Amino acid sequence: MTAELSAVDQDRWRDPTLSARERAQALVDELTLEEKVAQLGSVWLTDSADDFAPRLSDDSADAVVDPFEHGLGQLTRVYGTAPITLQEGVETLRRLQRRVIENQRLGIPALVHEECLTGLAAFGATAYPAPLAWASTFDDDLVREMARAIGEDMRAIGVHQGLAPVLDVVRDYRWGRVEETLGEDPYLVGQLGAAYVAGLESAGIIATLKHFAGYAGSRGARNHGPVSMGPREFADTVLPPFETALRQGGARSVMTSYTDVDGIPSTANRALLDGTLRTEWGFDGTVVADYWAIPFLVSMHRVAVDAAEAGALALRAGVDVELPSTVAYAALPRLVREGVVDESDIDRAVVRHLRHKIEAGLLDQASVVPEGAEEVELDSDRNRALSARIAEESVVLLEDDGILPITAHSRVAVIGPAAAEYRSLLGCYAFPNHVLTKYPGHEPGISIPTIEAALRSEQGIGEIRFVRGCEIVDDSDDSDDIATAVQAARESDVAVVVVGDVAGLFGAGTSGEGCDAADLRLPGRQHELVLAVLATGVPTVLVVVSGRPYALGEYRGARAIVQAFFPGAEGARAIAGILSGRVAPSGRLPVQIPRWPTATTTYLEPPLGRHNAGITVADPTPLYPFGYGLTRGRIEYETIEAPAEFRTDGAAEIAVTVRNSGASAVEVVQLYASFPAGSVVRPEAQLIGFARIRVPAGARKTVRFTLEAARLAATGIDGRLSVDPGTVMLAAGPSVANRACATAVRITGARHLVLARAGRTAWDIDHGEDEE
Repeated sequence: MTAELSAVDQDRWRDPTLSARERAQALVDELTLEEKVAQLGSVWLTDSADDFAPRLSDDSADAVVDPFEHGLGQLTRVYGTAPITLQEGVETLRRLQRRVIENQRLGIPALVHEECLTGLAAFGATAYPAPLAWASTFDDDLVREMARAIGEDMRAIGVHQGLAPVLDVVRDYRWGRVEETLGEDPYLVGQLGAAYVAGLESAGIIATLKHFAGYAGSRGARNHGPVSMGPREFADTVLPPFETALRQGGARSVMTSYTDVDGIPSTANRALLDGTLRTEWGFDGTVVADYWAIPFLVSMHRVAVDAAEAGALALRAGVDVELPSTVAYAALPRLVREGVVDESDIDRAVVRHLRHKIEAGLLDQASVVPEGAEEVELDSDRNRALSARIAEESVVLLEDDGILPITAHSRVAVIGPAAAEYRSLLGCYAFPNHVLTKYPGHEPGISIPTIEAALRSEQGIGEIRFVRGCEIVDDSDDSDDIATAVQAARESDVAVVVVGDVAGLFGAGTSGEGCDAADLRLPGRQHELVLAVLATGVPTVLVVVSGRPYALGEYRGARAIVQAFFPGAEGARAIAGILSGRVAPSGRLPVQIPRWPTATTTYLEPPLGRHNAGITVADPTPLYPFGYGLTRGRIEYETIEAPAEFRTDGAAEIAVTVRNSGASAVEVVQLYASFPAGSVVRPEAQLIGFARIRVPAGARKTVRFTLEAARLAATGIDGRLSVDPGTVMLAAGPSVANRACATAVRITGARHLVLARAGRTAWDIDHGEDEE
């Protein structure tokens, strides 16, 4: 196959002593135009792709007769498209890779990508908690450990790239994909996102940040909706998590967003992709298009007349690889010959993509699919233990007047549709919800106990009677079901009402991609069900298992309220453990819990965005604030110590001391900054550091934060990121609404322009001398 190449050239691109970039460039020099373009394309061998693909006219795209003809850039979701066994998937992947290699003159294999937002999205793989649950842990070490485990499984079966994490910052809780995010604070999103990236990359998987950028800011919280956002909000809220995950986590790929921001689609936004991402941040990895985002430039954004023009726009903007199948990029060879596209733009993209293939060892390995891939255990004991730890740390106890734990002698009425629905424990991108809904009646492939089943098997909980009460997605008026639930409650000592979501795609659920909500009332007749049970006066524990925060302001009669954000396959046991007392609650809210269904704004509000009595009767104050969560301990914030001043280009040591006068507990110490005055409007308070620590009973602990001044930077009137001199209030507490101790610090010196935002606010713990 390589007889026409000189020995020197062949040795150069195969030479492992050269850098991946040098080898990729040498290989590009040997490829024909068609072969280069083939490296920028992909193929998804599935009939279901047509359900979501854009509808283009027959003459709008250059015909793709054989997507393997000149080689191939990527294979799309070989494992994650249908409920096939691992053995079938491995056999299919080996067959496809052989086809790719045999059709490529130089024998270049394809990269293989899969979804991995809640674990590898494949039949029989562990379904981990959804990202909003990871965020509830405030535990970046655990998130990193989980991601590494996911990555190791993926590499072991021949996958190279993972389409995760989602770094969109929540701006409106009605948006269907809130469950996929890491919450509403850019610092928290950035830190946990970087941890996930670092774990995935440490296993050799190319982490792909999505969706770049602004996707979660759509008007009316509509999927794919246009984004109307000022440049300062975009720079200070939307972009920071991506920069953190690149600089701190080491992500090697970025995925474009479907949306347009101020009329410019992200997939055609050269200022964003080539300017901000590559020139300002120095990113040298690949930019991949979200599925069909390039042809969407024709069918949805209408900034191109046909797929060929869309491909030219995307390539010039800096999109390297078209996913999930080659549509628009098929025209690139013709456009080069017509002088419409510069071949050097293609060369740059191919070099970037080939670097990934070289880094993955695809040009050096005798076996492209690892030996023994068929024997990998995708739902191993290790995975289940990790999934259980995250689930337990993520459950948030919002209210408890002493009713918990439920005693063993209680008669318990378990009421509500989410108690008996295993899908209510999983996110939209977990395989049973993402794929198996197309296969009615198909078994899930892994063990996923329901909450009802977990409560029945939980030691310490008494006799259980289950009544469904209503359906999650059915609005029919069947009062008999609710009446039966009410009667069951009256005949019990305790009612445990379990309500929430079921995730799905594009209307196949109440949460997930394309499942945007009109307001924040519980779906279906669940609101009516909760009120009916509360009206009985029977002691009631409300458990909400959801993908977004719902308004709980009308349920204050509940004696205890538990919030779980899609806690995964081990989630039911975690919830049962909270109710029985086996698991100590330690989760914290990465999003607020609204009081009323119309309150959709997040905590990052300036003074005018908060409640202003006498100006408007609309009160956006949440029922439970960002960062909130109860524990078994009685944590008191004693002091915060900081220097009187530090420079705009300097750093400061901040010490926060807490004492626990109750039972041993986990505390998430949160550090916030607020600005009494400045040149631009800032949030009333914003998170700048956090530390998850264990505080034994009677112990005092001091957390020391190293705060770089750059963490306090904001985009100024002139559009430049800077730290300005002035006063900053630093405060610490268990939530943004309870910043229990505070101190004023003077920032001195001249205005300091910041070239790169600081990453993690480092912290360590001092153990107090009086620890018992």
